[in-house]
Amino acid sequence: MSLSGTDSHTQTGPLPPLVRRALAAARAHGFPYSCRPEQGRLLHALAGGARGVIGETGTGCGVGLAWLASGAADGVRLVSVERDPERARVAAGVFADRPQVRVLTGDWRRIEEDGPYDLLVLDGGGQGKADGDGPADVGRLLAPGGTVVVDDFTPTTAWPPLHEGRPDRARLFWLDHPGLRSAELRLAHDLSTIVGTRRLG
Repeated sequence: MSLSGTDSHTQTGPLPPLVRRALAAARAHGFPYSCRPEQGRLLHALAGGARGVIGETGTGCGVGLAWLASGAADGVRLVSVERDPERARVAAGVFADRPQVRVLTGDWRRIEEDGPYDLLVLDGGGQGKADGDGPADVGRLLAPGGTVVVDDFTPTTAWPPLHEGRPDRARLFWLDHPGLRSAELRLAHDLSTIVGTRRLG
């Protein structure tokens, strides 16, 4: 979720048709918090490597999910969870002609119903950023060798990384997770994401 993610797509080049459809839905419903195109292109590329199921928390109006669906191979299923019923309804409409895409309404933990995942994008819960929102259990939710993406970090040049003057617990959790091989990728001067692959052993 990016504060001006929906509008940031106006300054980019050609977009997949499904992404354009989701952006139109987001704009029509006044939803500004879609993923940014830098993040979308990363999701598009990662989705191409999935062979089973892709999961996402925080559907919004479906822009990130559209990037994922546009990059996924035939036969890959996609499941996304949105807590706001109206946004979930809008997103489901975007994918009405895509039977391989399912939008669920409810708490992000509903993502547990369809795992394990080859690719899991934590955008609307499960990141461990907010108080009371523990991080997702990737040992249970990821297939061996599966990938998790945790987005919307500000790039850091210090160690340990700080958030509001204190060590960034969420970022450190994902970077130091014993079950993952993780790296922080800088996608723009003000945007980074963490990508981790579940260890096989």
